Amino acid sequence: MTARTVARAIDSIRRGWPVTIAAADGDLTLLAIETADRVRLAAFDPDTNAPVLLSTGRAATLKLGNQLAAASPECPVLVAHAPWLDFDAAFALADPQFDLLTPLKGPFRAIDLEEKLAARAALRLATLAGVLPAFFVSRGDAADIILTPDDIDAHEDSLRLTIAARAHLPVTGAEQTEIVAFRTPEMPGEHVALMIGSPNGAPPLVRLHSECLTGDVLGSLKCDCGPQLDAAIAAIAASGWGILLYLRQEGRGIGLINKLRAYALQDQGFDTVDANTRLGFAVDSRDFAVAARMLALLGQTSVRLLTNNPQKVAQLEAAGINVIERVAHKLPANPHNERYLATKRDRTGHEF
Repeated sequence: MTARTVARAIDSIRRGWPVTIAAADGDLTLLAIETADRVRLAAFDPDTNAPVLLSTGRAATLKLGNQLAAASPECPVLVAHAPWLDFDAAFALADPQFDLLTPLKGPFRAIDLEEKLAARAALRLATLAGVLPAFFVSRGDAADIILTPDDIDAHEDSLRLTIAARAHLPVTGAEQTEIVAFRTPEMPGEHVALMIGSPNGAPPLVRLHSECLTGDVLGSLKCDCGPQLDAAIAAIAASGWGILLYLRQEGRGIGLINKLRAYALQDQGFDTVDANTRLGFAVDSRDFAVAARMLALLGQTSVRLLTNNPQKVAQLEAAGINVIERVAHKLPANPHNERYLATKRDRTGHEF
């Protein structure tokens, strides 16, 4: 029942319905601010006294992180209700992309948060649902959907991945290619692999490419994703044989809408790392264990990895894939992505 419970909780959050997280240190009933509205808030909080739960990163931006009750950098922050903390003010607290346009009301006060386990689980659930990690909180009646932090752990660790379909697919730069689609019941969207060339007994050259609609499809110059995708296919074809894994982890795992919010923050002068943390997300929320499972299903346990990101190497090896060589994948910068590439080098450990 765990997978069904988490799936129903994700669906509820995206629809603006409350969920309850029951943890060892207490229960929290939560209404996601992004998908709520005034009517839903009135039903959730008829007494108009619900505090707001925020991520540590967002609280630090709002200068709440230095208060005693919010001193733990690993714990979300609970903001006390105030007469001016209505729906509009809460949404402004939740979404930093409008900080320069919408002066915040206040003052706001962080208060003691006893249900730390439930609060941390709530922010992880927000990432799974692709919404801003900010909630109205109730300690009263439980919602129809009740789950635990262990349920979320099990969901995140579940890799019930299967090969759903495969077919010949000639692509530009690699006509001898087979596409293999993978499905997991835990998450929407299908991961795919391009099997390029013919296996020859040697470890394949492998590229893990995370989905990027703006770069791969629309030709965005803000990142290097589109050129990396094309160059990876060419490099694998030139090597004789290999595999490109196309992973449905848009925006380093935070989803398309939150990635565009991060773009808006970059337009205000923040780099990619600070943009993600100001939104309340991890610097990189991707999980490459799914890539390891895909490779195992394709019968590959040793690979040459085409990447500049040591974390991909570490995660694959931790999941049982032997990376016998890291092959650099460097492309020239353009005026629009120079800072982005410098941030990857200087702040996220990429090795060019």
